[in-house]
Amino acid sequence: MKLVRDKVWAQVGLQIRDQVGAQVRNQVWDQVWAQVWAQVWDQVDAQVDAQVWLQVEDQIQEAE
Repeated sequence: MKLVRDKVWAQVGLQIRDQVGAQVRNQVWDQVWAQVWAQVWDQVDAQVDAQVWLQVEDQIQEAE
């Protein structure tokens, strides 16, 4: 009887480990992806803003 119980608990333990592991991996991935995306977006946004302002300044100077 102990052998059957041990096998059942081992199987349940594996299933719990797999499910918890998958949830943790997904949460970590979501957090890391959100942080990376925010950093990339901020850098791209800053570069685009800088380029746009340079072009606007150039056009204003040409118009004067």
